[in-house]
Amino acid sequence: MSPETALGGRDLPDEQRAALRRAVRLEWITIAVLAGTVAAVYAVSGQSQAMKAAWIEDSLSFLPPIAFLVALRVSRIPPSARFPYGRHRAVGIGHLVAGVSLLVMGAFLIVDSGTGLVAGERPPMGVVEIGGRVVWVGWLMVAVMAASVVGPFILGRMKAAPAEALHDKVLYADADMNRADWKTGLATIVGVLGIGMGLWWADAVAALVVSVSIVRDGWSNVRGAIEGLADARPTRYDGTDPHPLVHRIDDLLAGVDWAVDRGARVRDEGHVFHVEAFLVPADGQEVTVARLAEVRRQLSQLSWKIEDVVVTVVPEVLDAHRPC
Repeated sequence: MSPETALGGRDLPDEQRAALRRAVRLEWITIAVLAGTVAAVYAVSGQSQAMKAAWIEDSLSFLPPIAFLVALRVSRIPPSARFPYGRHRAVGIGHLVAGVSLLVMGAFLIVDSGTGLVAGERPPMGVVEIGGRVVWVGWLMVAVMAASVVGPFILGRMKAAPAEALHDKVLYADADMNRADWKTGLATIVGVLGIGMGLWWADAVAALVVSVSIVRDGWSNVRGAIEGLADARPTRYDGTDPHPLVHRIDDLLAGVDWAVDRGARVRDEGHVFHVEAFLVPADGQEVTVARLAEVRRQLSQLSWKIEDVVVTVVPEVLDAHRPC
């Protein structure tokens, strides 16, 4: 078993192994691209509020890839007496940290940009000499912002497939933010050009648009992370519909012929699921260890995501554990 292709001490199937390698490679590329982007945006930002907001958003974009890489390393640690479920929840913790950071900084930028708009601040836009020619600094800002969205946009699309294969919500959130970067770039460009046209308020309005985008990303990530850590019913990697594996578990339990009622409780641990299955045996049916072990084996073989399975018999199934 290679530590680079394992989660929680368990090796991955070929598809997920390839997806994991690809995701790690894309995240390191993202960090490298962001480093260049952040430096370039800072160099030309000047006194523009829109450029400052764009620079802060680009800086915050480091959080999801770093959270993914750190959570991945931690989640590879096998279960122990102190952490019997393993360290898979590191994914949810990383998701929450990234979301809270985005939310707090976005709220700060809204206040900062709104204050500048109300106060009527007019950011100065000077000129620079390049190759003997005098160039309005706004054109440099526009060029940098236009170039800065290309890399993240492409990388965001490339991360979608590994995020689905790995059931990794941090990776998906990162991909979603990358794909949306073109909106930030467009808003910033409009704000800078607005200043050039004499619309002093365009810069602050553009900064507000970017700030609202940051808050939206932050709130979406915080809400998804909290639901996961609070053991909400597992959803797809994009946080929309219930995960298809939940229905497959219910269907498999429905086929247990010696039980008259059944239910399940599925916990999303990060990349993997923990399943507790409850069966009500029919009158006269003998419940043996072999029967319970067979149900456990069938559940374990449904997917690589099912890491822990507990099967038990109960006198009745609670409504909360019945299929939705």
